[in-house]
Amino acid sequence: MNAIVLHSVVPVRQTASECSEQVTQLLFAQTVTVIERQPRWTRIRLEEDGQEGWVDEKMIVPMTDEESKQVSSYANNAIVKMPMAYAVSENNGQTIPLTAGTRLPDYQDGHFSILGVSFKIDPTMVAEQPIAMNATNLMQIVRFFLNIPYLWGGKNAMGMDCSGFTQVIHAIFGHSLLRNASEQAQQGKLISQLSRAQAGDLAFFDHGDGHISHVGILLDNERIIHCSGRVKVEKMDPKGIFSNEPNVGYTHHLVSIRRI
Repeated sequence: MNAIVLHSVVPVRQTASECSEQVTQLLFAQTVTVIERQPRWTRIRLEEDGQEGWVDEKMIVPMTDEESKQVSSYANNAIVKMPMAYAVSENNGQTIPLTAGTRLPDYQDGHFSILGVSFKIDPTMVAEQPIAMNATNLMQIVRFFLNIPYLWGGKNAMGMDCSGFTQVIHAIFGHSLLRNASEQAQQGKLISQLSRAQAGDLAFFDHGDGHISHVGILLDNERIIHCSGRVKVEKMDPKGIFSNEPNVGYTHHLVSIRRI
């Protein structure tokens, strides 16, 4: 059985408990496959990146086969590009906040619809894809994300983790990333040296143990934007990330660079 998210953000947990670790989040209009059901809880697999976990059953809406076919036929050529935007239902006037990375089904000229419900949204908040991944376009997008706080498993304007940030930003440019840093480190083309990096390339880090534990987006071959405590821009060199904070020094050891 398939289901759809009609809330702005839905937490996905490691186990069937509100006290369990949040592993990721679902965004409005994302679809999932139901794997298992328990009282109050449903185990799902996110169709977009394959991430699995448990959600409160009332936070997703089951779909019939016909509704699933309808949703799968939607053209998802537009996406919310700002940290937060607001859509207004043309059926009842209710407003729903949408976070960056939310795809807008059947979008056209500030309007989109899903399962028979039509919405309007400010077109300046929307990116119609494809968008070229270059330094100018990247800076125009990421500057609005600065200082969003770190949240484990988060990928919305109120809190993101490092790989949630990279997944959302690359989604705006039409790129599909897997959810976790270690998974993203297997995608795309390996870039052998930092001097050959371009804006938008992903840089992966460890703490000296070989285990990928962090990811960020290169703005050029000397600067990186990443979410560590908060979304921020810091200096990069072949050794790793050099903190802006006084008397801190290097915080992350560079392992690899990949181009999506």
